[in-house]
Amino acid sequence: MGLPRIPSYPLPAAEELPANRVSWTVDPARAVLLVHDLQNHFLDAFPGDAAPVPELLDNVAGLTKAAGANGVPVVYSAQRGGQSPAERGLQQDFWGPGIPDDPRATAIAPAVAPAPGDTVLTKWKYSAFVRTELERLLREQGRDQLVITGVYAHIGVQATACDAWMRDVQAFVVADATADFGPDEHRAALEWIAGRCGVVTTTGAVLGALEGTPAGASAETQAGTSEGTGVGFTVERIRAEVADLLGEDPADIPLDEDLADWGLDSIRLMTLAERWRAEGAEVAFVRLAERPSVEAWAELLGAA
Repeated sequence: MGLPRIPSYPLPAAEELPANRVSWTVDPARAVLLVHDLQNHFLDAFPGDAAPVPELLDNVAGLTKAAGANGVPVVYSAQRGGQSPAERGLQQDFWGPGIPDDPRATAIAPAVAPAPGDTVLTKWKYSAFVRTELERLLREQGRDQLVITGVYAHIGVQATACDAWMRDVQAFVVADATADFGPDEHRAALEWIAGRCGVVTTTGAVLGALEGTPAGASAETQAGTSEGTGVGFTVERIRAEVADLLGEDPADIPLDEDLADWGLDSIRLMTLAERWRAEGAEVAFVRLAERPSVEAWAELLGAA
């Protein structure tokens, strides 16, 4: 009656996503980021450190950091441990007693733990709107978009997206920042949402929107060049900075290979993007993420 043991599976890639019925775009001035039920109890159903959990947590962490840096409120939903049958209601019939009264089980995963100023809502039903302050929080801050991450896609994430639609709140479900009982359930949830109540998107697309990168802008417009910035982004400099972040010898970092295969996650990538922008390079995170190699970045930064 409780949660199943979930097999390892890869998160959906951008080219695998369903077509959206609407063309909404994330606006940092209108959006709230929801981290849905990423408590240890729910993550324990997945197989240890295998996919999809590491990428899921990495992507959610990148989104929460970008949201905080761009004035987007971050809200967490979390269920209480040790609920009585009366508090569980009909969830008791489908899923049993739920989270035990145990601090570790109820805690949000450390990799995506709330930062000072974030809001944590106690969640009671599938939808994060039911018996919570989520709608009031949105209305009071004049926001009408909800970017949804977390677990499980075909249950609480889907229900929350649908509930948002019924409250005239635009829902954006981040496909590679959500996870599910398996690839079939995950895919079915994304297809239902894209066709009926929201937009299915990716971590890279949301990060680009939060950073103000216009959708469809050219590489030249988004990336800028070293001309006029006074910044010398040579291949060797980029290679050295990547090596430093990864704890590797610069000579060992390949010039043309995907740096994600070398452990360059979204947090480290965001660190590089922020560092380079601080030096005058008008480069967006999403552009770096699209072609993560030293040579591609050198070209993007105008040093090829």
